[in-house]
Amino acid sequence: MVEVVAALIWDKDKFLVCQRPVNKARALLWEFVGGKVEQGETKEQALIRECKEELNITVKPNDVFMEVVHKYSDITVHLTLFNAEIIEGVPQKVEHNEIKWIRSAEMHNYTFCPADEQIIRKLLINTGDKKI
Repeated sequence: MVEVVAALIWDKDKFLVCQRPVNKARALLWEFVGGKVEQGETKEQALIRECKEELNITVKPNDVFMEVVHKYSDITVHLTLFNAEIIEGVPQKVEHNEIKWIRSAEMHNYTFCPADEQIIRKLLINTGDKKI
């Protein structure tokens, strides 16, 4: 099982989502910024590194929003989604095909990675929008 971390970053009533690049697994699906935890890293350290590499921002990981285990055909991931805040920088498309700030009511317009589906449902419940 591969340990993966991601960030739920809010700006008022919108949160940040990223579209995976064409050349990676699950190409063009939407996700929360993050990636694999490398050997010797804590999950928080991995999240800080991934956000810097992928969006050129510095984040402060806060509490865990949710954990999910998902089995893809090629990999099983244990995803830890942290509530996080940007402490330096403005998100830039360094690695992703696209990045957007969206409201929970707009999530149905995006196709997310399957590992994120439980997270999406929880987000909709927490924000009072049950359209998905």
